[in-house]
Amino acid sequence: MYKTIGVLAHVDAGKTTFSEQLLYHTNSIRQRGRVDHQDTFLDTHDIEKSRGITVFADQAMFTYGDSMYTLIDTPGHVDFSPEMERAIQVMDYAIVIISAVDGVEGHTETVWQLLRKHRIPTFFFINKIDREGANVENVIQDIQVNLTADVYDFTSAFEEGVMQEGLVEFIAERNEALLDHYLEVGYDAALWLETLKTMITENQIFVCTSGSALKDISIVEFLALLDTLTETTYSDEGEFAAKVYKIRHDESGNRVTFLKSLSGILRVRDEVKYGEHADKITQIRLYNGSKYQAVDKAHAGTLFAVTGLTNTTIGDSIGALEANTTFELVPTLTSTVEYDASIHVKEVLKCFHMLDAEDPSLHVIWNEHFEEIHVHVMGAIQLEVLKQVVQERFGMEVHFGTPKILYKETVETTVIGYGHFEPLRHYAEVHLKIEPAERNSGISFENNCHADHLSVGYQNLIRQHIFEREHNGLLTGSGLTDVKITLLTGRAHNEHTSGGDFREATYRALRQGLEQAQNILLEPYYDFKIKVELDMMGRILSDIQQAHGTFQPPETIGNHTMITGKVPVATFMDYSQTFASITNGKGALSLKYSGYDVCHNADEVIDMIGYDKNADPEYTSTSIFCAKGKGYSVPWDQAKDAMHCL
Repeated sequence: MYKTIGVLAHVDAGKTTFSEQLLYHTNSIRQRGRVDHQDTFLDTHDIEKSRGITVFADQAMFTYGDSMYTLIDTPGHVDFSPEMERAIQVMDYAIVIISAVDGVEGHTETVWQLLRKHRIPTFFFINKIDREGANVENVIQDIQVNLTADVYDFTSAFEEGVMQEGLVEFIAERNEALLDHYLEVGYDAALWLETLKTMITENQIFVCTSGSALKDISIVEFLALLDTLTETTYSDEGEFAAKVYKIRHDESGNRVTFLKSLSGILRVRDEVKYGEHADKITQIRLYNGSKYQAVDKAHAGTLFAVTGLTNTTIGDSIGALEANTTFELVPTLTSTVEYDASIHVKEVLKCFHMLDAEDPSLHVIWNEHFEEIHVHVMGAIQLEVLKQVVQERFGMEVHFGTPKILYKETVETTVIGYGHFEPLRHYAEVHLKIEPAERNSGISFENNCHADHLSVGYQNLIRQHIFEREHNGLLTGSGLTDVKITLLTGRAHNEHTSGGDFREATYRALRQGLEQAQNILLEPYYDFKIKVELDMMGRILSDIQQAHGTFQPPETIGNHTMITGKVPVATFMDYSQTFASITNGKGALSLKYSGYDVCHNADEVIDMIGYDKNADPEYTSTSIFCAKGKGYSVPWDQAKDAMHCL
């Protein structure tokens, strides 16, 4: 049986040390490494060793019982959380490490929500029980309050292989059929165990144990429990299907695509189809840390890498699968790449496009107007690491401008946008309805165009053009989001419509609609949770108000108060240092990215950015018509009257 397990945690909870213990106890490594000794098996990169944190999601293999495990050690620092999210999509089970001293922290909640989104069955391991201040009971209560009430402490749930009465009842309470059986017939060990395994897989029960990874306390017991309570049902039969979860480039510059196989068998020299592409597999690699073994085939349920796929992107589905995966964790900051003038920009872009393939959240952009390379990032630590990566891999020294908030734009009113593109021997017309959508829903598309008016092929082309790039808003030139775009109608010409015509008409229709709409500027927000002593409450509430945040009525817990609410990233991103100072390190501050909402100082930001909507040549609202063999421009406010489809 093949199983992929992921280890996740808030930074410094002991995740990598825990992973080392699993590998050691399954004879995959001869000795246990330590993060502080810079000799762990999975943190192989110099950057990870020097900083003592996991930056890249690397994998290792081990066998236990009758199962072959692939373990993914994920980053715990919030700046590298997109890497962690990409790894989650291919896990069969997740192990969340929580410090017995610190309890559930901000990033732990983010991890939990992502695991619920992808419906990954989850085990908890409360680590560092040997530390002063450790309190397992408090942490379990913390999990019950902040994450799930369906967690149970399995540390002493099995005595000599026999399930204890408390667990028997806990399971029965959550399964009606089992409860009836319990009341009528009584306890059946085999039935209870099989039901428990099913309920874990269906995210109805969450296993929790405690121990110490550093002191090797309860690791062996956890491993045995994990193996007993997990199972997978992958089959080598049927068509090959897989998910792309990671992309890297090896020392020779070869593109290496990491896949999780979901069904069927893949062999070297097989042709793989994905999207509009088809490539032949030239090599299959089983990675174990930084080393790999080349094999002839890969079975369903395994995590492996291939060479030969040239156009894959992370999140792609291969074979008979559902739609490609979309990711929630997106950067809220943008920065410019600064490099020596003696280096040609094409060389710098080539390097960053490779990094962009490996980390799509970077969203590398060449700004033609300012002749700058822009990247999206989660924070300052990511920029420091990125600088080091570029130096080590490409021998190129770069610097980054001060990170700025990444704004977005949307509309408040429903409009119909019209676009026409008809220079000599070209023709396309597009009508789009643009309406506001739910906050943080992105861009959606609906097609209400009849095939009698425009062929299905051209309709699909218009949809493709909607999603092929980010569309600039009118206020600051920031990306458009949270809109529903509906294709109403369009027109082509039998002779003159050619490649690119509908791209031009679609872009112009979208822009023309934005010219009519009431536009809104959006900024990223945090959900915050603050716990301080009662006498600090007034100061904290004042700080939140000054930061343009909102909060719920504070909750008093003994001589402490708990404050929750929402605040702009721009005004609170550096607050942790101030908070630590005013509370003398005794308070608890948790910040979690919660998406975009209306900008608190829109006029100020618009003035500061100084975007000129009429001086952006790639985003024009002007339509082009033709008369007497010549093309002529019609500005957006006159375009509707000139359209042919009305």
